[in-house]
Amino acid sequence: MTAILLLIRRRVIASAFILLVVSALLFCILRLLPVDPAAMSMPPNASIEEIEAKRVAMGLNLPLPQQYAIWLIEVLHGDLGTSVHFRRPVAGLIGSTLPATIELALLAMAIAAALGLAGGLLLFFLRGSLAEPAVDFGSIVLLSIPEFIWALFFILLFGVALGVLPFTGRLSAEFHRPLLTGFLLLDSLIVGRPDIFWDALKHMILPSLALGIAFSPTIMRVLRSSLLDVYRDDYIQQARLRGLSEARVLLRHGLKNAVLPTLSLMGVQFGFLFGGTLLVEVIYSYPGLGNLMIDAVRNADLPIIQAVGLMYCTVVLIINTAVDALYIVLNPKLRIA
Repeated sequence: MTAILLLIRRRVIASAFILLVVSALLFCILRLLPVDPAAMSMPPNASIEEIEAKRVAMGLNLPLPQQYAIWLIEVLHGDLGTSVHFRRPVAGLIGSTLPATIELALLAMAIAAALGLAGGLLLFFLRGSLAEPAVDFGSIVLLSIPEFIWALFFILLFGVALGVLPFTGRLSAEFHRPLLTGFLLLDSLIVGRPDIFWDALKHMILPSLALGIAFSPTIMRVLRSSLLDVYRDDYIQQARLRGLSEARVLLRHGLKNAVLPTLSLMGVQFGFLFGGTLLVEVIYSYPGLGNLMIDAVRNADLPIIQAVGLMYCTVVLIINTAVDALYIVLNPKLRIA
């Protein structure tokens, strides 16, 4: 427990520095774009004097370091600014879309982990057999197909051709979304509405499957490589000499140690997967953080772009810290160190 607390303390300090650097880069880079937030926030018939007064009110006439300092102080007080396009507080927009993206990413990661672990074990069991090259080639093919191609393919197959799953939105029109935590699956269970839960889950299956399949081949190949490395160690041979079956050797000795590098990879993969939801959300009209980001880029809504960029960075840092803490729990050597 002490090692985990020390890790969390170090990560919190490092994360604060990383977020500070990322926020400064985002703020400066966005201010270099040929976009005038003051003019975009005013009606088309606004005069030059009105636009200039708006620039002064928004603090855009101040030096860039001073603008950043003011913005940073407001962020630390929970004020992410006001959307230029939606005319609403950015914090409220983030709060209404972030849970949807987290739900989608967690389900996609569960699918990627299940497919990746099963596929890695299959590749390991088939080592040296005639089927190994075919299965290995299949994993390479899966690795080469991006998530948005899977998303389009699933829409055509399951949504259009077969018509068995919905492929737009987060919930059917006949249902009213319960507003409790923002996590639709959890809220539907809290209010005792399994029909809403099932409908929301059906809307998440295709986008999460597209993301999960796209990210699973890397997990497969890393697990297979880790198992091959572990099986060269002496304790595997000693376990066999004690009369343990191959299945028991794999589950109790081989997999327990081979899964640690795979777990670290899954933490990194989740960061990429969370960012990969952006295109998939647009394809499926899924009302998450990715769709909000696309709308913000389309309308040059700088406050939203800054906030969403920081939110992606924050989520990735939290996930990596959680994975490293779990790694310490599963690896006694790290606890001793």
